[in-house]
Amino acid sequence: MSEFQLYMAQRLSALVMAPFVIVHIGVMIYAIQGGLTAAEILGRTQGSVFWLAFYVMFVIAVSIHATIGLRTILGEWVGLRGGLRDGLSAVIGLGLFLLGAQAVWAVTA
Repeated sequence: MSEFQLYMAQRLSALVMAPFVIVHIGVMIYAIQGGLTAAEILGRTQGSVFWLAFYVMFVIAVSIHATIGLRTILGEWVGLRGGLRDGLSAVIGLGLFLLGAQAVWAVTA
């Protein structure tokens, strides 16, 4: 992908993430103020196709956004270029996705 395409992909992923962040924080505030325990929260999320889909899309958007941002940081701050920078950021991005997917599965399955 070109630098412009990566730039646009990161901006679009931010646009996609914004409503997810708002809903996630809103639900967390509601749960805490309602005095829900972790077991009660899991009871509401486990087996829910809605929450599974919601958080899978959230994890995908975050993984894309973070990977592109990390690629930029590795280039500007660490001085990595080319395939090493791209490969390292892709591996870390894949790791972030897998960790996020594992967390989603644990909460919704």
